[in-house]
Amino acid sequence: MSTTTPFSMFFLLLCMPSLALLPHRTLAEPLRQRRAETRSWPWPRNVVPRSEPAAGYFAPADGGGAMLTQAPNTGDPPLGEPLNVIIAGTSDPAVLVDQQSDGGFRNFFLSVGFSAECLGQHEGAPQTANLGDGNGYLNETSELRWDYGDPTLGTCQETVHGGNHFRYWTQSGKSADSGAYFLATSYELPIAEDHNIIVNGYNLGRDWLIGNITGSPINTSALTNTSTFTGTTSYAGFIYSSSIAYVSGLLANSSSGVNHGGDVGINGQTAVDGLVAVVTISIATKPANATKSGAIRIVPTTTLPFVALIPTLLVGLLLGALSL
Repeated sequence: MSTTTPFSMFFLLLCMPSLALLPHRTLAEPLRQRRAETRSWPWPRNVVPRSEPAAGYFAPADGGGAMLTQAPNTGDPPLGEPLNVIIAGTSDPAVLVDQQSDGGFRNFFLSVGFSAECLGQHEGAPQTANLGDGNGYLNETSELRWDYGDPTLGTCQETVHGGNHFRYWTQSGKSADSGAYFLATSYELPIAEDHNIIVNGYNLGRDWLIGNITGSPINTSALTNTSTFTGTTSYAGFIYSSSIAYVSGLLANSSSGVNHGGDVGINGQTAVDGLVAVVTISIATKPANATKSGAIRIVPTTTLPFVALIPTLLVGLLLGALSL
């Protein structure tokens, strides 16, 4: 009996694995491009376009949320701290990724003088916030502290001696997916004074952070809901251009429900002035070796699905039969 047919089948089957694994389009194609294709597809798909309102965020109250956090062990209902800075969801997509690499959120804040907590350690129970995005109350994502000019160990000094710091959350739930970051910013006293907030420390913490972006002091007492600023900062070869607008209508000008409110707002002054600084960030310059800004890519898995292995298994069976 001729062996021509079995060997022809053998070489055909050798080619089948590569044919079976040939994708219709590469898995490394940017997600943003695939999202654009999704909009014209008549059936539901797994990839849903992010909603980006013109303001760069959704007002938490519109979705049953709040602009005050909930601090643990402060009563029932809990007292909270104001979400007084928003990184707009209309910022450069790379900045909205919570990472230091590729010009991400943490790299931007290194350009402003804020780093991760001392040796990666966090003391105390986390605060929670409800951004009205359908996720309800969630623990803070993390906390960044003023680094006193030392990104590696400077936050240890802030922990001991006090200073500017903020907790943050991302508005990313299904009912309000803006991608914006909401920051609860304040200036705290040394650990020996239980990290209480300095007088006017919520407003000052916000404005000193913004002052680090603009490179000039912000006069807190002169701010209104028409105040705007711009600034340029840089770190690790990335140069950021930021525009800041102070807005009213999100926070109440009040001490009601505010944690440390009696210490922060004194002499007839409210603890919170009712203004929120909305920051929109673009990347003006990036290093030559940086990945494309905002190109979120799907990384193919190294484990093949079982169906893709069937041709290879058939080759093994054929070789076994030929050797009989």
